[in-house]
Amino acid sequence: MNLETRKLSFIQEILRIQSEKTISRLERILRKEKNTSVERIFEPMTQNELNKRIDQSESDFRNNRFKSSSELLAKYNY
Repeated sequence: MNLETRKLSFIQEILRIQSEKTISRLERILRKEKNTSVERIFEPMTQNELNKRIDQSESDFRNNRFKSSSELLAKYNY
């Protein structure tokens, strides 16, 4: 199956969806993919920038400035 055929099939499946929640989730996925494709063109960090980021992350963790994975999953309804 070529890409065009797959796209058309996918669109047909989307048109059959009756759930508002499912449509919202698909919209979020699409937005995320569009943003991610733009972000793939990036400038790598320097060693100094990476070390600063590591230091900041460790400081945040020591000072309880973080979210658990269960909190993140709850936030995004997973």
